[in-house]
Amino acid sequence: MRVVALWVLATWCAECVWGGFTVVDYPVVLLFLGPLYGSVAVLIREVARRRGGGWPVMVLLAVASGLVQAGLVDQSLFDRSALEGTGFAEAGREAAATWVPALGFSAGQLFEFVSGHVWWSVCAPIAVVEAWSAPEVRRVSWRGVAGLVVLYVLASLVNWSDSGRVVSGSQVAAVLVVVAGLVAAASWWRPSPPAVTSDHGRGRGGVPALWLGVVVLAAHVGSWFYGSGWAGLGLRVVTVLVVGVLVVRWAVSERHVLAGWGAGLVAGAGVAFLAPPYAAAASWLMVVSDVFGAVLVGVLLWGRWSRSSPVPAGLPGGGPRCRR
Repeated sequence: MRVVALWVLATWCAECVWGGFTVVDYPVVLLFLGPLYGSVAVLIREVARRRGGGWPVMVLLAVASGLVQAGLVDQSLFDRSALEGTGFAEAGREAAATWVPALGFSAGQLFEFVSGHVWWSVCAPIAVVEAWSAPEVRRVSWRGVAGLVVLYVLASLVNWSDSGRVVSGSQVAAVLVVVAGLVAAASWWRPSPPAVTSDHGRGRGGVPALWLGVVVLAAHVGSWFYGSGWAGLGLRVVTVLVVGVLVVRWAVSERHVLAGWGAGLVAGAGVAFLAPPYAAAASWLMVVSDVFGAVLVGVLLWGRWSRSSPVPAGLPGGGPRCRR
């Protein structure tokens, strides 16, 4: 059941929580994109938890899968016309402000595509599903893992065949080299023992989990106003580094994990009210979809918050959760 929940939630978070599709599109999104996003989220979690690598490994693998998705599968990273004809066409044109001519891509889009994949498609859904499920639930069988790999490969081939095949040999090589480095780093990672906390959701230094969520949410919202040029991109990178240091320093309990990653879902639900969907839709339908997304995020986070445990969550070391 946990696998199905993660599969469905990862797909919804990837394309719907921020308003990319309306509620009437959800079944189609789940059917055609579930094998792509849902399978990746489940597989990344399985690899990280089986090896005991935890969140650092999940983040590294999520970055790698985001690069594969944007660079090789749908090729949106290298296709300057990928967003033309959608509600985000203007954002596609603004991406030229951070163009890297040597490899033919926008550094700003690289950051947006990959960070969105890490946060919404992989890590936030995993954090939510793990918070709702018992730690002793059995992992996916090897047969199930093989089935998910097949689903992902087939879905990737379908998306690739529809993307126009715009990448060059040098672009493919660059993506593969970076991905190989990320996978090697994930394989090399050996977690340190999780820090112990027993102060009811406060991290080292007495930082409440809720404050961590507020800081992460503020970082998300602040990045909306940085602009689309190199200066704005630089501020986004610095913000991610600062927030990353704070998370490593403060996030030591189940509540911290839920607050930190959940803040990204709250930001995504907020963006939905400001951004149009990919395809034009009636105003009432967009409002209904946005309200539905906000309510669902609220139920998933708040509904579990009061029952989440303040015991160590394996951050930053990353081992599986434990309960007293």
